[in-house]
Amino acid sequence: MSTDKTREPQYQAQVALREARGLTRLGLVTNQVWHDDPRRLLFILARYKFVSKMLSGKQKVLEVGCGDGFGTRIVLQEVGSICAVDFDPVFIKDAAERMEERWKFECKTHDMLSGPVEGPFDAAYSLDVIEHIPQAREELFVSNICRSLTEHGVLLIGSPSIQSQPYASPPSKEGHVNCKDHRELKALLLRFFHNVFIFSMNDEVVHTGFHPMAHYLFALCAGKRAS
Repeated sequence: MSTDKTREPQYQAQVALREARGLTRLGLVTNQVWHDDPRRLLFILARYKFVSKMLSGKQKVLEVGCGDGFGTRIVLQEVGSICAVDFDPVFIKDAAERMEERWKFECKTHDMLSGPVEGPFDAAYSLDVIEHIPQAREELFVSNICRSLTEHGVLLIGSPSIQSQPYASPPSKEGHVNCKDHRELKALLLRFFHNVFIFSMNDEVVHTGFHPMAHYLFALCAGKRAS
């Protein structure tokens, strides 16, 4: 038992939690972000918060490209359940090893280019993935997400804009093979949904400002078209 005693008693619970459960570890992705560019962690978590508010009340949600799953519990605060998938088993293993019972969600390896995820889900979201999908396969990617949704399911896509790329780090540029501007992103998603609403994001702030000045774009899609 620790002999650490906080000067103010209301903070002793923090010591008790450390002794009982240990300290929470960052994931593979978030650990590197914290090491290299701590501010970027704030931006990542802000994106998950926006998703959580947009999808609040949905009961069965799919996350496509969850990475280390560190931000997934933010969405879990607002929805009934989450199935989080990623095509890289290294990240899925990391997320599963850090899973806590209180914030438990399904987490499994799946390549969205290989087919839909068994559901159906009433909502799906995908952050920082579509820019990694070659343009020749982007329709297959979106189509398989749509096939994972219910008739009235909604989709939220987040991606860095093409305008942001001159300022991107070399590792980011290496993987970003398909960044778009707001018109291109909307045009792609309108092939699958009747309604696509574009939001701008700069740092941790989501807004409806001038899209060409946005470093990040969100597309909120509703009214799925018949396949």
